[in-house]
Amino acid sequence: MNSGISRRARVLAAAVGTGVLVPLVAAATPAAAAPPAVTCTSAKAGLAAKLQKDITAALATRKGTVAVGLHDRSTNTTCTLRATSAYDSASVVKVTVLAALLWDAKKSNRYLTERENTLAKAMITKSDNAATSTLWKQLGMTKIKGFLTAAGMTQTKPGANGYWGLTQITVTDEQKLLKLLTGKNAVLSDNARAYAIKLMGQVVSSQRWGTPYGVPSGVTVAVKNGWLQRSTNGWRVHSVGAFKGGGHDYVMTVLTHGNSTMDYGIATIQAVAKVIHKDLAAS
Repeated sequence: MNSGISRRARVLAAAVGTGVLVPLVAAATPAAAAPPAVTCTSAKAGLAAKLQKDITAALATRKGTVAVGLHDRSTNTTCTLRATSAYDSASVVKVTVLAALLWDAKKSNRYLTERENTLAKAMITKSDNAATSTLWKQLGMTKIKGFLTAAGMTQTKPGANGYWGLTQITVTDEQKLLKLLTGKNAVLSDNARAYAIKLMGQVVSSQRWGTPYGVPSGVTVAVKNGWLQRSTNGWRVHSVGAFKGGGHDYVMTVLTHGNSTMDYGIATIQAVAKVIHKDLAAS
């Protein structure tokens, strides 16, 4: 009788074991193989599905690791891909440096000095590294981290030992920053926001690639790009932009690494930007 119970127990245990194990194995395999998907939501009928399909198609043949963020205030449309993945910032961190400078000046109830204006303009419009290093050092880690806290940019980790280009950034935080620059808020004054967007609108022509690609006529463009080659993950190539006009008011971030060349990364970003501008313009 005891052996009979033991046999039933063994059969039952095997059955339970099989029932538990098989679904776990089956579920784990596709999850590991499938890359993250573009997700979109929108108050405009059909727009989310269109953007999701077109961004996915734009990236289908591209190598490297790409993160995307889009928010359009006019249609309450948001798209994300790898929103919390960390990337070396390269020069897109310069927008954060400018915002931190403006935030700190506001706290002291002062305007930027002529020297600060000159440095800020060189940093944003020409991506001047020396100007950036000067402002980064002037602000110091306490003020930079203070701004990040005020801005709610909790995923951004400033680069150590003066290496601002190795600041860790995410799509989520870059989108937060762009929204701060383009909408009324308590962190940055209206004058400061207008100043930052003005400088991003004056970027030299050779650096106006990336998110502005395919922008419809009549839409204003503010952009900052970054590019950096390292021994791991090849080229980092990034672009952040703010766009207004044609019934839309939107911000876009595309971060990439694992690119074989800088031009390859630019082409990937522009493939995404082109379909976003097109789909929003048609909506």
